[in-house]
Amino acid sequence: MDNFKIFSTFTGAGGLDIGFHGDFEFLGKKYPKLNFETICALEYNNEACLSLKENKKYFNKTTILEADITKTSPREYKNKDIDVLLGGFPCVTFSMSGSRLGIKDDLAGQLYKSYSKFVKTLQPKIFLAENVKGILSANKGEAIKVIVKEFEKAGYKVKYKLINFADFGVPQKRERVIFIGIRNDLDIDFEFPNPIITDKSNYISVLEAFKDVEKCPYNNEFIKQREKTINMLNHIPEGGNFKDLPPNLIIKASQSNIYRRLDRNIPSYTVLASGGGGTWTYHYEEPRALTNRERARLQSFPDDYKFIGSITEVRRQIGNAVPPVGIYYIAKEIEKLLKKIAEVEG
Repeated sequence: MDNFKIFSTFTGAGGLDIGFHGDFEFLGKKYPKLNFETICALEYNNEACLSLKENKKYFNKTTILEADITKTSPREYKNKDIDVLLGGFPCVTFSMSGSRLGIKDDLAGQLYKSYSKFVKTLQPKIFLAENVKGILSANKGEAIKVIVKEFEKAGYKVKYKLINFADFGVPQKRERVIFIGIRNDLDIDFEFPNPIITDKSNYISVLEAFKDVEKCPYNNEFIKQREKTINMLNHIPEGGNFKDLPPNLIIKASQSNIYRRLDRNIPSYTVLASGGGGTWTYHYEEPRALTNRERARLQSFPDDYKFIGSITEVRRQIGNAVPPVGIYYIAKEIEKLLKKIAEVEG
Protein backbone atom coordinates (compact mmCIF):
# COMPACT_ATOMS: atom_id res chain seq x y z
CA MET A 1 0.00 0.00 0.00
CA ASP A 2 1.25 3.46 -0.88
CA ASN A 3 1.82 5.86 1.97
CA PHE A 4 -0.94 8.30 2.82
CA LYS A 5 0.04 11.85 1.92
CA ILE A 6 0.41 14.55 4.58
CA PHE A 7 0.45 18.29 4.00
CA SER A 8 1.90 19.86 7.13
CA THR A 9 1.38 23.50 8.16
CA PHE A 10 2.94 25.39 11.08
CA THR A 11 5.37 22.47 10.99
CA GLY A 12 8.03 23.86 13.32
CA ALA A 13 10.51 21.11 14.20
CA GLY A 14 8.10 18.47 12.92
CA GLY A 15 6.91 16.74 16.08
CA LEU A 16 3.45 16.09 14.63
CA ASP A 17 4.90 14.67 11.44
CA ILE A 18 7.37 12.37 13.21
CA GLY A 19 4.50 11.01 15.28
CA PHE A 20 2.60 10.22 12.09
CA HIS A 21 5.59 8.71 10.30
CA GLY A 22 6.59 6.38 13.13
CA ASP A 23 9.81 4.42 12.62
CA PHE A 24 11.60 6.00 15.57
CA GLU A 25 12.78 5.04 19.03
CA PHE A 26 12.30 6.77 22.36
CA LEU A 27 13.71 5.63 25.71
CA GLY A 28 14.41 2.19 24.31
CA LYS A 29 10.90 1.65 22.94
CA LYS A 30 10.37 1.34 19.20
CA TYR A 31 7.46 3.02 17.46
CA PRO A 32 6.92 1.08 14.22
CA LYS A 33 6.52 2.79 10.87
CA LEU A 34 3.05 4.02 9.94
CA ASN A 35 1.77 4.44 6.38
CA PHE A 36 2.27 8.20 6.18
CA GLU A 37 4.69 10.52 4.46
CA THR A 38 4.82 14.30 4.60
CA ILE A 39 5.02 15.56 1.03
CA CYS A 40 4.95 19.28 1.91
CA ALA A 41 5.81 21.14 5.11
CA LEU A 42 4.92 24.83 5.37
CA GLU A 43 6.91 26.71 8.00
CA TYR A 44 7.72 30.40 8.44
CA ASN A 45 10.80 30.18 10.70
CA ASN A 46 14.12 29.76 8.90
CA GLU A 47 15.90 27.81 11.66
CA ALA A 48 12.99 25.40 12.01
CA CYS A 49 13.14 24.80 8.24
CA LEU A 50 16.88 24.13 8.60
CA SER A 51 16.09 21.57 11.31
CA LEU A 52 13.65 19.81 9.00
CA LYS A 53 16.20 19.77 6.17
CA GLU A 54 18.92 18.51 8.51
CA ASN A 55 16.89 15.50 9.62
CA LYS A 56 16.65 13.66 6.32
CA LYS A 57 15.79 10.40 8.06
CA TYR A 58 12.40 11.90 8.90
CA PHE A 59 11.87 14.41 6.08
CA ASN A 60 13.78 13.00 3.12
CA LYS A 61 10.72 13.01 0.82
CA THR A 62 9.36 16.32 2.09
CA THR A 63 9.31 19.57 0.16
CA ILE A 64 10.11 22.26 2.75
CA LEU A 65 8.15 25.43 2.03
CA GLU A 66 9.68 28.34 3.95
CA ALA A 67 6.79 30.77 3.77
CA ASP A 68 4.19 32.74 5.71
CA ILE A 69 0.91 30.82 5.66
CA THR A 70 -1.06 34.09 5.63
CA LYS A 71 0.65 34.99 2.33
CA THR A 72 0.53 31.52 0.80
CA SER A 73 -2.34 30.47 -1.43
CA PRO A 74 -3.53 26.89 -0.79
CA ARG A 75 -4.73 26.81 -4.42
CA GLU A 76 -1.10 26.26 -5.47
CA TYR A 77 -1.26 22.80 -3.88
CA LYS A 78 -4.80 21.78 -4.80
CA ASN A 79 -3.59 19.04 -7.15
CA LYS A 80 -1.65 17.20 -4.43
CA ASP A 81 -4.52 14.84 -3.44
CA ILE A 82 -3.86 15.19 0.28
CA ASP A 83 -5.01 12.52 2.73
CA VAL A 84 -4.18 14.37 5.96
CA LEU A 85 -3.64 18.04 6.75
CA LEU A 86 -1.73 18.78 9.93
CA GLY A 87 -1.33 22.05 11.82
CA GLY A 88 -0.75 23.32 15.31
CA PHE A 89 -1.72 26.92 14.66
CA PRO A 90 0.07 29.37 17.00
CA CYS A 91 -1.54 29.50 20.38
CA VAL A 92 -0.07 32.33 22.46
CA THR A 93 -3.37 34.21 22.64
CA PHE A 94 -5.16 31.06 23.80
CA SER A 95 -2.51 30.12 26.35
CA MET A 96 -3.01 30.36 30.09
CA SER A 97 0.27 32.29 30.20
CA GLY A 98 -0.50 34.43 27.15
CA SER A 99 -2.71 37.46 26.65
CA ARG A 100 -5.92 35.36 26.41
CA LEU A 101 -7.29 37.62 23.67
CA GLY A 102 -8.24 34.52 21.71
CA ILE A 103 -10.14 35.14 18.47
CA LYS A 104 -10.06 38.90 19.10
CA ASP A 105 -6.31 38.94 18.44
CA ASP A 106 -5.88 40.16 14.84
CA LEU A 107 -2.58 38.30 14.38
CA ALA A 108 -2.05 35.01 16.21
CA GLY A 109 -5.67 34.52 17.20
CA GLN A 110 -6.77 34.69 13.57
CA LEU A 111 -4.18 32.27 12.21
CA TYR A 112 -6.64 29.42 12.57
CA LYS A 113 -8.44 31.05 9.62
CA SER A 114 -5.35 30.57 7.47
CA TYR A 115 -5.33 26.92 8.49
CA SER A 116 -9.05 26.58 7.77
CA LYS A 117 -8.47 28.01 4.26
CA PHE A 118 -6.05 25.15 3.62
CA VAL A 119 -8.65 22.71 4.94
CA LYS A 120 -11.36 24.19 2.72
CA THR A 121 -9.20 24.36 -0.41
CA LEU A 122 -7.19 21.12 -0.19
CA GLN A 123 -10.14 19.09 1.13
CA PRO A 124 -8.04 16.39 2.81
CA LYS A 125 -9.88 13.28 3.91
CA ILE A 126 -8.90 14.08 7.52
CA PHE A 127 -7.32 17.01 9.28
CA LEU A 128 -5.71 17.28 12.69
CA ALA A 129 -5.20 20.59 14.49
CA GLU A 130 -3.60 21.13 17.89
CA ASN A 131 -3.83 23.95 20.41
CA VAL A 132 -3.42 24.74 24.08
CA LYS A 133 -5.88 24.00 26.86
CA GLY A 134 -6.71 27.70 27.13
CA ILE A 135 -8.55 27.59 23.81
CA LEU A 136 -11.44 25.88 25.62
CA SER A 137 -12.10 28.91 27.81
CA ALA A 138 -10.83 31.76 25.61
CA ASN A 139 -13.37 34.54 25.05
CA LYS A 140 -15.61 32.98 27.70
CA GLY A 141 -15.90 29.76 25.71
CA GLU A 142 -16.82 31.46 22.44
CA ALA A 143 -13.47 30.89 20.69
CA ILE A 144 -13.85 27.12 20.51
CA LYS A 145 -17.38 27.45 19.08
CA VAL A 146 -16.24 29.86 16.38
CA ILE A 147 -13.29 27.66 15.40
CA VAL A 148 -15.38 24.47 15.21
CA LYS A 149 -18.01 26.27 13.13
CA GLU A 150 -15.30 27.47 10.74
CA PHE A 151 -14.13 23.89 10.22
CA GLU A 152 -17.69 22.66 9.78
CA LYS A 153 -18.31 25.30 7.10
CA ALA A 154 -15.27 23.89 5.29
CA GLY A 155 -17.16 20.58 4.98
CA TYR A 156 -16.07 18.53 7.99
CA LYS A 157 -17.44 16.63 10.96
CA VAL A 158 -15.37 17.86 13.89
CA LYS A 159 -14.42 16.30 17.20
CA TYR A 160 -12.04 17.70 19.78
CA LYS A 161 -10.64 16.47 23.06
CA LEU A 162 -8.27 17.65 25.77
CA ILE A 163 -5.35 15.22 25.82
CA ASN A 164 -2.75 14.87 28.58
CA PHE A 165 0.26 13.51 26.73
CA ALA A 166 1.59 11.93 29.94
CA ASP A 167 -1.25 9.41 29.48
CA PHE A 168 0.40 8.31 26.24
CA GLY A 169 3.97 7.77 27.38
CA VAL A 170 5.37 11.30 27.25
CA PRO A 171 7.41 12.25 30.35
CA GLN A 172 5.60 15.58 30.64
CA LYS A 173 2.22 16.73 31.93
CA ARG A 174 1.32 18.53 28.75
CA GLU A 175 -2.37 19.14 28.11
CA ARG A 176 -3.37 20.05 24.58
CA VAL A 177 -6.64 20.19 22.64
CA ILE A 178 -6.66 17.98 19.56
CA PHE A 179 -9.18 18.67 16.77
CA ILE A 180 -10.00 15.91 14.29
CA GLY A 181 -12.00 16.68 11.15
CA ILE A 182 -13.50 14.00 8.88
CA ARG A 183 -14.70 15.12 5.44
CA ASN A 184 -18.49 15.00 5.25
CA ASP A 185 -18.65 12.66 2.27
CA LEU A 186 -16.75 9.91 4.12
CA ASP A 187 -18.85 7.38 6.01
CA ILE A 188 -16.43 6.93 8.90
CA ASP A 189 -16.20 8.14 12.45
CA PHE A 190 -13.14 8.91 14.55
CA GLU A 191 -12.74 7.80 18.15
CA PHE A 192 -9.88 9.11 20.23
CA PRO A 193 -7.63 6.33 21.55
CA ASN A 194 -7.77 5.39 25.20
CA PRO A 195 -4.73 6.30 27.32
CA ILE A 196 -1.99 3.69 27.34
CA ILE A 197 -1.17 4.62 30.94
CA THR A 198 -4.22 4.61 33.22
CA ASP A 199 -2.43 4.65 36.58
CA LYS A 200 -0.60 7.92 37.21
CA SER A 201 1.95 6.08 39.33
CA ASN A 202 3.12 4.49 36.06
CA TYR A 203 3.76 7.79 34.28
CA ILE A 204 7.26 8.11 32.82
CA SER A 205 9.28 10.17 35.27
CA VAL A 206 11.90 12.83 34.63
CA LEU A 207 14.53 10.48 36.05
CA GLU A 208 13.61 7.82 33.48
CA ALA A 209 13.52 10.42 30.71
CA PHE A 210 17.01 11.68 31.49
CA LYS A 211 18.73 8.29 31.57
CA ASP A 212 22.07 8.57 29.72
CA VAL A 213 20.96 11.90 28.22
CA GLU A 214 24.49 13.25 28.56
CA LYS A 215 25.60 10.72 25.92
CA CYS A 216 23.43 12.30 23.23
CA PRO A 217 25.64 14.03 20.64
CA TYR A 218 23.33 16.91 19.72
CA ASN A 219 21.92 19.99 21.49
CA ASN A 220 23.42 19.19 24.89
CA GLU A 221 25.03 22.57 25.54
CA PHE A 222 24.61 24.30 28.90
CA ILE A 223 23.42 27.90 28.89
CA LYS A 224 25.44 30.59 30.60
CA GLN A 225 23.86 31.40 33.96
CA ARG A 226 24.32 34.32 36.30
CA GLU A 227 25.68 33.65 39.76
CA LYS A 228 22.47 35.15 41.11
CA THR A 229 20.42 32.47 39.32
CA ILE A 230 22.67 29.67 40.59
CA ASN A 231 22.37 31.06 44.11
CA MET A 232 18.57 31.14 43.91
CA LEU A 233 18.37 27.61 42.56
CA ASN A 234 20.56 26.39 45.41
CA HIS A 235 17.86 27.64 47.77
CA ILE A 236 14.95 26.02 45.91
CA PRO A 237 14.25 22.34 46.66
CA GLU A 238 13.44 19.68 44.08
CA GLY A 239 9.94 20.31 42.78
CA GLY A 240 9.87 23.80 44.33
CA ASN A 241 9.76 27.29 42.81
CA PHE A 242 10.44 30.95 43.60
CA LYS A 243 8.06 30.78 46.58
CA ASP A 244 10.67 28.71 48.41
CA LEU A 245 13.31 31.45 48.33
CA PRO A 246 14.47 32.94 51.65
CA PRO A 247 13.45 36.56 52.43
CA ASN A 248 16.76 38.02 51.24
CA LEU A 249 16.33 36.48 47.78
CA ILE A 250 12.58 36.76 47.33
CA ILE A 251 11.32 37.98 43.95
CA LYS A 252 7.97 39.18 42.67
CA ALA A 253 6.22 36.68 40.41
CA SER A 254 2.71 35.42 39.83
CA GLN A 255 3.18 32.10 38.06
CA SER A 256 4.33 28.86 39.64
CA ASN A 257 6.65 28.08 36.71
CA ILE A 258 9.09 30.83 37.74
CA TYR A 259 12.38 29.22 38.85
CA ARG A 260 10.53 25.93 39.14
CA ARG A 261 12.71 22.87 39.57
CA LEU A 262 11.70 19.48 38.28
CA ASP A 263 10.73 16.58 40.51
CA ARG A 264 12.68 13.54 39.32
CA ASN A 265 9.98 11.07 40.40
CA ILE A 266 7.12 12.39 38.23
CA PRO A 267 6.72 13.72 34.70
CA SER A 268 7.87 17.25 33.98
CA TYR A 269 5.55 20.20 34.09
CA THR A 270 4.85 21.77 30.68
CA VAL A 271 8.01 22.74 28.81
CA LEU A 272 7.79 26.35 27.63
CA ALA A 273 8.98 27.68 24.28
CA SER A 274 9.96 31.13 25.44
CA GLY A 275 10.01 33.49 28.37
CA GLY A 276 12.39 35.56 30.39
CA GLY A 277 14.31 34.88 33.57
CA GLY A 278 13.04 32.00 35.61
CA THR A 279 11.12 30.21 32.83
CA TRP A 280 13.83 27.97 31.39
CA THR A 281 12.84 24.75 33.23
CA TYR A 282 15.35 23.77 35.90
CA HIS A 283 17.11 20.54 36.78
CA TYR A 284 15.91 18.66 39.86
CA GLU A 285 19.40 18.31 41.35
CA GLU A 286 21.92 20.53 39.62
CA PRO A 287 21.46 24.33 39.96
CA ARG A 288 20.97 24.99 36.26
CA ALA A 289 18.52 25.25 33.42
CA LEU A 290 18.00 22.15 31.31
CA THR A 291 19.95 21.53 28.15
CA ASN A 292 17.89 21.48 24.98
CA ARG A 293 18.45 17.73 24.66
CA GLU A 294 16.91 17.28 28.08
CA ARG A 295 13.95 19.38 26.90
CA ALA A 296 13.76 17.27 23.77
CA ARG A 297 13.61 14.14 25.93
CA LEU A 298 10.68 15.63 27.88
CA GLN A 299 8.99 16.31 24.53
CA SER A 300 9.70 12.70 23.40
CA PHE A 301 11.86 13.58 20.39
CA PRO A 302 14.18 10.74 19.32
CA ASP A 303 17.81 11.28 20.26
CA ASP A 304 18.96 11.24 16.63
CA TYR A 305 16.94 14.38 15.83
CA LYS A 306 19.30 17.35 15.52
CA PHE A 307 17.88 20.84 16.05
CA ILE A 308 19.45 23.77 14.21
CA GLY A 309 19.80 27.26 15.69
CA SER A 310 20.96 29.11 18.79
CA ILE A 311 20.17 27.71 22.23
CA THR A 312 17.25 30.15 22.56
CA GLU A 313 15.94 29.31 19.08
CA VAL A 314 16.19 25.55 19.64
CA ARG A 315 14.38 25.99 22.95
CA ARG A 316 11.58 27.68 21.00
CA GLN A 317 11.39 24.87 18.45
CA ILE A 318 11.21 22.21 21.15
CA GLY A 319 8.76 24.06 23.37
CA ASN A 320 6.36 24.74 20.47
CA ALA A 321 6.42 21.16 19.24
CA VAL A 322 3.83 18.41 19.62
CA PRO A 323 5.36 15.34 21.35
CA PRO A 324 5.86 12.65 18.65
CA VAL A 325 5.22 9.78 21.08
CA GLY A 326 1.94 11.31 22.24
CA ILE A 327 0.59 11.89 18.75
CA TYR A 328 1.67 8.46 17.49
CA TYR A 329 -1.36 6.72 19.00
CA ILE A 330 -3.77 9.21 17.42
CA ALA A 331 -1.98 8.75 14.09
CA LYS A 332 -2.51 4.98 14.36
CA GLU A 333 -6.28 5.51 14.68
CA ILE A 334 -6.27 7.83 11.67
CA GLU A 335 -4.28 5.25 9.71
CA LYS A 336 -6.98 2.63 10.45
CA LEU A 337 -9.69 4.95 9.09
CA LEU A 338 -7.75 5.74 5.93
CA LYS A 339 -7.17 2.04 5.29
CA LYS A 340 -10.92 1.46 5.57
CA ILE A 341 -11.55 4.23 3.06
CA ALA A 342 -8.94 2.73 0.71
CA GLU A 343 -10.63 -0.68 0.92
CA VAL A 344 -14.03 0.81 0.06
CA GLU A 345 -12.60 2.79 -2.85
CA GLY A 346 -10.89 -0.34 -4.10
